[in-house]
Amino acid sequence: MTAERQQQPAAVAAPTRPGRVRRLRDAARYALPGLAAYALIRLVGVVVLAVWADRVGVSPGQSLAKADGVWYLAIAQHGYDGYEKTQSNMAFFPLYPGLTAALDRISPLSTRDAGLIVAWLAGLAAAWGLFAIGAYLHDRRSGVLLAALWAAVPHAVVESMAYSETLFTALAAWTLYALLRGHWITAGLLCLFAGLTRPTASSLIPVVGLAALVAIIRRRDGWRPWVAALLAPAGWLGYLAWVGSEVGRPDGWFHIQSAGWGSTFDFGVYTVSRGREALAQTAPPQLFVVSLVALLALMFFVLSVLDRQPWQLLIYSGLLLVTTLGTAGYYQSKARFLLPAFPLLLPAAVALARAGWARATTVLVAVVAFSTYFGGYLLLIWPWSP
Repeated sequence: MTAERQQQPAAVAAPTRPGRVRRLRDAARYALPGLAAYALIRLVGVVVLAVWADRVGVSPGQSLAKADGVWYLAIAQHGYDGYEKTQSNMAFFPLYPGLTAALDRISPLSTRDAGLIVAWLAGLAAAWGLFAIGAYLHDRRSGVLLAALWAAVPHAVVESMAYSETLFTALAAWTLYALLRGHWITAGLLCLFAGLTRPTASSLIPVVGLAALVAIIRRRDGWRPWVAALLAPAGWLGYLAWVGSEVGRPDGWFHIQSAGWGSTFDFGVYTVSRGREALAQTAPPQLFVVSLVALLALMFFVLSVLDRQPWQLLIYSGLLLVTTLGTAGYYQSKARFLLPAFPLLLPAAVALARAGWARATTVLVAVVAFSTYFGGYLLLIWPWSP
């Protein structure tokens, strides 16, 4: 354990109100470089996108709310469709459109702007969570670089869109941070909300449950692990149960995914087949980059194992890889679905931190340049969902 890790401010509140405020202020000041790096990189991406969009006569705001964003904003405005269409909007989990609707109703913002504000604030919360994990496990520099790398992955433009990835990543990151620090109730509550945000909470819930089981078997922390184990799956199971009651069958949500959206679990057969096609033929850049991201994700998972990453992070990343790459359909979106798998970036963040700021900055500039261009390509040239 480094001296910096020992001395860093805790991100968890103290018992008294003045103590909470002081601890939160100190934690925010400590995380400021990571938040600034994340915000700067995403600002560059959005500004370049706006200039590019203006030159081709497209609204930047409309581009940032395309594809799935249209579905989320429609839910925020009109609610769920009650399974009246083949592609039912009940496939989309409720927390992000719910927060968008709440902000829309209490502010003068349009629904689209409200959705973007929620996503952007969630992105900052996610960057803070990534920084906290990187700093806790390694050092402050690693935390800053972890947040910066997440802002500069090829599909990072999605972090600035009216999508739910930033909200889920924020909840997942802080859930895992709470687990690492032994704050069971916080972990359970955050996992509950993650389960209301994206179906990929199925990769987070088992981590909380297993950690709680280990603590219970070892008779540690009293009743708190029991509560965390009960809270963690409540949001995810609750939404699936509601959809099942609306559809009239217990597997209602899975039926919608399969019959309406063509998404089923086939143990990776579809992904391997489409990946081979993308690499063996003249494929659009999007499909080639998705294939490259998938291969790099697998490589970084192996590196994470070799680095002896905490098992909570390894299981979370591993389950995300299995659910993403093992599901048929939407090959073009596989890299975007892996955005919440942020622990995969830890080996790169730690390596860059050890390389020194000059080398790290050189690498980051190159990565940001590609991510900025590719973000514009995804929204202004690529016609489908990123």
